[in-house]
Amino acid sequence: MAWDNKFEELLRDYLPFLDADEPLEPDTDLRVSGLDSLGAVELLGSLESAYDIRFVDEALSLDTFATPAVLWETVTRLQAAA
Repeated sequence: MAWDNKFEELLRDYLPFLDADEPLEPDTDLRVSGLDSLGAVELLGSLESAYDIRFVDEALSLDTFATPAVLWETVTRLQAAA
C-alpha cells in the first residue's frame, strides 16, 4: 500500500511510541503505537485540512483509526467522493 509522504508525516506526529527509524507498515496498530482518543481527534482535523476532506459519520469510528492502511483507504475514498 502506497500513501503519500504528507500522510505519513501527519500520522507519525501522533504516534509517540513509533521510533523515527521504525517503518510505518500498513498493518501497524496505531493504538499500540500511541494514538489515543485525543490524538485521533487532532489527527482527524489535520487530515481534513491537509486533504480538504470531511470525515462523515460512518468514518468516525475507532476502526477507521486502527491501522495506516484503513485510515489511508478512508482518506482516499473521501477524496474521491469530494
